Amino acid sequence: MFDSGVGGLSVLRDFQRLAPHERVIYFADTAFFPYGPRPAAEVRKRSFAIAHRLAGAGCKMIVVACNTASAAAIADLRDAFPVPFVGMVPGLKPATQKSRSGRVAILATPGTLDGELYARVVDEFGRGVTIENVPGHGLAELVERGESGTDAARETIGRILGPAIAAGADTVVLGCTHYHFLAEDVVARFPGVTTVETSEAVARRAVAVLHENDLAAPDSQAGALDLIVTGDREAFRAVMARLGFASHPAEAIS
Repeated sequence: MFDSGVGGLSVLRDFQRLAPHERVIYFADTAFFPYGPRPAAEVRKRSFAIAHRLAGAGCKMIVVACNTASAAAIADLRDAFPVPFVGMVPGLKPATQKSRSGRVAILATPGTLDGELYARVVDEFGRGVTIENVPGHGLAELVERGESGTDAARETIGRILGPAIAAGADTVVLGCTHYHFLAEDVVARFPGVTTVETSEAVARRAVAVLHENDLAAPDSQAGALDLIVTGDREAFRAVMARLGFASHPAEAIS
């Protein structure tokens, strides 16, 4: 499982709850964080480098726990490697079902909003609603610094989402795994707004793929977590702890 930083931990948390016997390598590419503003070709190159590392380590499935990387590379990764891949897709479909006003804000990185994957999702599920694309400039960085749940987070969210909410959007799609950790801040800043994110849905899909391919770990296997961090390891550990992963067993950072 990989992401540019701590965002993918939202998927990891649900996956470990649903598949407690699996051994997971979580690859945090913090040396190249953030992915969102980078050109798609650069994100694709990093995704391939990480996939090579994970496949070389014997991984039986790779979860691209990053919306930007999924948009840039998931189709090519599936063609290039023999293991199954599971990626992120913005939750537009459930958002259209939840919206009462018929107006939905998609909060995502520029790399996700500009990608072909997102365009296909809008074409398939966006009919009948008004969609406003909202680039979340600076939000992933805020989460990566461990500042979710702060006044600074809510002020930034208010500035970024304010125009869309004022225009009538009552549902916000959190289209970046980092933004999962800002869901409570969005609701605190805009009471009555519904947030939609897909971390649990992706984790459930990952578990289903394991079973479909007869790859699920036996119940006798002890679950484990290994971490690979390309940047500042201690900084990553500190933010991981703030997000509730402080006491996870079998941490090994390499």
